[in-house]
Amino acid sequence: MSENSESDVNSREMIKQLSHRRILFVMGMIVILGSIFCSLYVSRLFGLGFFLGGILSFINYYWLKATLKRVFEEASEGERPAVSAGRYVGRYLAIGAIIGFVFLTRTVPVASVILGLTSFALAVLVEALIRIFLIVFNRKEI
Repeated sequence: MSENSESDVNSREMIKQLSHRRILFVMGMIVILGSIFCSLYVSRLFGLGFFLGGILSFINYYWLKATLKRVFEEASEGERPAVSAGRYVGRYLAIGAIIGFVFLTRTVPVASVILGLTSFALAVLVEALIRIFLIVFNRKEI
């Protein structure tokens, strides 16, 4: 019985790592293809704005990951996590300041930057569709 539960844990961990890598890969593809598509069919500045939003999305993702990792490591050691609300919300303020700067300077359309920020949500949606496909067709992994 312990062998089965141990293999289940290892299997879940492997799936999490594959899923994580796939989400980041899909996110990168969305940013690149979205930027190209926007550049060709809207304007070069719109494509550049989409790319900037995608880069901000990656920064936001890694910043949140680092913050949460620190919180959970402290909690697992029995300490009370010493993360302040200001540090946690700081990434929102930083991204908001960048979007505000883009809006005020009108260097690129702010709508394209916000659209690029959605690249993570789209990547998660693609991952969910892949998972549904795998469950329906009862396959192990793509």
